[in-house]
Amino acid sequence: MIVADPYNTLGTELATLLKDEVPELEADDDLVVAVGGDGFMLHTIQRLGLEPTFLGLNAGRIGFLMNDVNGKRDKVIELLKKKAWSETEFPLLTAEFHRASGEPLTVKAINDVVLERDGGQTAHLRIRVDDHVIVERLVADGVIFSTALGSTAYAFSAGGPAVHPTLRAMQINPICPHHPRLSPILLPQGVVAEVSMLDAHRRPVRALADGTNYHQVVSATIRMSDEQVRIAWLAGHDFTGKMVQKILRP
Repeated sequence: MIVADPYNTLGTELATLLKDEVPELEADDDLVVAVGGDGFMLHTIQRLGLEPTFLGLNAGRIGFLMNDVNGKRDKVIELLKKKAWSETEFPLLTAEFHRASGEPLTVKAINDVVLERDGGQTAHLRIRVDDHVIVERLVADGVIFSTALGSTAYAFSAGGPAVHPTLRAMQINPICPHHPRLSPILLPQGVVAEVSMLDAHRRPVRALADGTNYHQVVSATIRMSDEQVRIAWLAGHDFTGKMVQKILRP
């Protein structure tokens, strides 16, 4: 199956070319070729679920989740015809949100789960990891929980480290902390983080899972999931090189 971001002209043109040049891709229900940017890739996975393998072709700006196309379209088409790709499995985050209505909600995220202020006042958050209170009252704009794959997105922009995408770890990164000056934390798979929103009635907090909004969240539990997403990379892909080129090099 080939899908393209309808708002991306370059992406729709490339998808049309692929349907002509590599028609077998359109008939393959086990592989989804997503043409667009990182946001479109995340949206496509959310929409179609975790059963297929996803192969992204970058028609956006950074495209960290995607295979590069710019300047090598003919080579990309050749590799697709040969099925010259490999698959990597990446763990997801599972988040359980409790909202003011009392209704719990469980969601998944590939990149990150964000808890951030939903009004003009700072959020006051208590963060516990397993049996340890990391901070009794974090006064900040919020906090980001990211996978290694998602560490190069919002978490990196908020001052967190770029984590190699093949590591199985969860990063906790405060957003503009006022007090205390909590540093980013990288934790292994298996830990459970719990966040309580203090004074939530007058300091409302919303949650975002890969950009999808959930309002009036009063507590959250976040952990790495046993579920994984399979993403395909064309022959020659180098995770370290891409991280340096796309993220670390100014």
